[in-house]
Amino acid sequence: VYVRWAFADYRRRFGVGLFLSGKNAEVNMKNTKIKKMVILGLMLAIEIVLSRFLSIQTATMKLAFNFIPVALVALMYGPIYAGCVAGLGDFIGAMLFPIGPYFPGYTLSAFLSGIIYGLFLYGRKATVLRSFLAALCSLTVCSLGLNSLWIYLTTSGVTLIGLMPQRLVQYAVMLAMQTIVVAVLAKQRIVPLEMESKLKRQQS
Repeated sequence: VYVRWAFADYRRRFGVGLFLSGKNAEVNMKNTKIKKMVILGLMLAIEIVLSRFLSIQTATMKLAFNFIPVALVALMYGPIYAGCVAGLGDFIGAMLFPIGPYFPGYTLSAFLSGIIYGLFLYGRKATVLRSFLAALCSLTVCSLGLNSLWIYLTTSGVTLIGLMPQRLVQYAVMLAMQTIVVAVLAKQRIVPLEMESKLKRQQS
C-alpha cells in the first residue's frame, strides 16, 4: 500500500509537471512558428512595395531599397529564408505589378542575393567590414554580373560593353547605400528567433 501511495504521489508531483512543461514547450514552439510566418509575410510584402513602387528604374539600371527586408530576414533567419523572400518578392512583384516581360533570370539573381546576405550576416558578429563584404559580393555576383547578362540577353541593340558605364554607376551607389544601411541594421543586435527561443528556454 505504501508503495502504491508513493508512486501515486510521485506521479502527481512530477508527472503532471513534466506534462505541463512539455505542453508549454509545444505552445511556445507553435507561437514561434506563427511569429516567423507573420514576419516573413510582412518582409515579403515590404520587399514588393519597395521594389515595385519606391524605386528608380530604367531599362538598364535600378536604384531601390528592397534589400532592407531581405537583409533583415538574413539577420533573423539565415540564407535560405532570405533567398526565398527575395526570390518570391521578385516573382510575385513581376506577376502582380509587371514592368516588362517576366524573365526568370532576375528571380534567380534575387534568390542568390538573399543567400549571400544570409551567409555573411546570420549568426555572425556585426561589423562594418562584414556588411561591406556582403553588399560587395551580392552586388558583384547578382547585379553587376548576372543582371547585366540578363539585360543583354533580353534587350535588343544592347552590348555588354555599352551597358557597363551605367551599371558601374548603379553598382557604386548601391554598394555605398547597402553597406551603410546593412551595417546600421546589423548593429541593432537582432537575435535570430530560433536562438531567442532557445535562450528563453535555458533561462526558464
